[in-house]
Amino acid sequence: MSLKRFQRRLVRVLTVLVLLSVVFCLGLYAYRTFLGYNYNSSLFEEDLAAGVKADENITNIALFGLDTREGDTQSHSDCMMIVTVDNTRGKIKLISLMRDSLVNIDGYGEDKLNAAYFLGGPSLAIRTINENFGTDITEYVAVNFEQLAEIIDALGGVEINVETTAELDELNRVIRDYGIEQGQTFESVESTGLQTLNGVQAMCYGRIRKGGTGDDWARVERQSIVMEAMFAKVQSLSASGLIGLMQDMIPYVTTSLSPTEIAPLIVGAVQNGMPTIEHTRVPLDGEWDYYGSYSEYILYDMDVAADHIHQYIYNDVFPGEEPSTDATTGTDSTDGAAPSTGANEPLGGIDFDEPPTGPMTTDDSAAPQEETDPASLAEEGGWYDPDTGDYYDSDGDRYYLDESGNRVYYAE
Repeated sequence: MSLKRFQRRLVRVLTVLVLLSVVFCLGLYAYRTFLGYNYNSSLFEEDLAAGVKADENITNIALFGLDTREGDTQSHSDCMMIVTVDNTRGKIKLISLMRDSLVNIDGYGEDKLNAAYFLGGPSLAIRTINENFGTDITEYVAVNFEQLAEIIDALGGVEINVETTAELDELNRVIRDYGIEQGQTFESVESTGLQTLNGVQAMCYGRIRKGGTGDDWARVERQSIVMEAMFAKVQSLSASGLIGLMQDMIPYVTTSLSPTEIAPLIVGAVQNGMPTIEHTRVPLDGEWDYYGSYSEYILYDMDVAADHIHQYIYNDVFPGEEPSTDATTGTDSTDGAAPSTGANEPLGGIDFDEPPTGPMTTDDSAAPQEETDPASLAEEGGWYDPDTGDYYDSDGDRYYLDESGNRVYYAE
């Protein structure tokens, strides 16, 4: 064999080896990036009662924020959102669903919406949302609140405006209690105002609802503020920063989305630049009632709520607004909700500093009047102590019920 012929063969062999090495490295990177996350395939062939997908350019995903404590085998979904990726309009729409909404859960009857995840995991939770709100959800993403803290730390913290002294006091109480639960000491927040909160601080900010801070209605808005602050931080990252963030976040996320579904979803969402982020909440102010012996449920017309959700997702009509006709094109349009321009500006214009308008009526004649077992009045995840007559909520805080059935927390 001549020297030149040998050299040509050697070049071909080396070329093949190089190509194989590149393919192997790319495959290994893809595996670590996309297959290294917590993939849950259990929804495959499950009956999720999903409606027919109305628009191929719009994808709806259930987002569950879980409050799983050490040793728990079941979790309540304290945060529930419908995340809509609207590639036609370049938007990501977040619709918060109130956890205390009275809904029908297949096989269990009426209960709070957040009980569905506890009773049957993500499949029953998705089925419950689809059946009650007429949605077409087949996928989900779940993050434990403790894992949310890790994700925020991976972002380098988020900008949050702690606006009131009541918020500051309650935030530091939650941070302290979380530290006792974890057997650690976490840094408290020193003052009100705009500042960078670390993972634990931001996670706790999204959980506060007591001490005159607006109850669960305000907590829903704070959760959206934390998410919007996270999106704002992501938008400031470079391409290499985004890849690094993805690698950091993957271990903390559980999802039913496969790698082949994630890639086109991301590409579609950013094909025209970073998408606009919007947020709203269902039910709307003035469209709900408290219900139950001690007003433990939120009652509203599911058909009205479903119409708000459908119009917003597919027709871009922001809940509470009427579509307007564009004089130049003759098409229906709406301004929708402008993206947040500053820290703690609620997405969708909902002011969490004021209580929600409602309830829509004052007629509570439908509430059961017979004598009730005190233990049945404990909230989901909480319990009743028959020896003292006191209650403990899902956060472990002790309270009693006054003559009107309102919670009165003990001073610490």
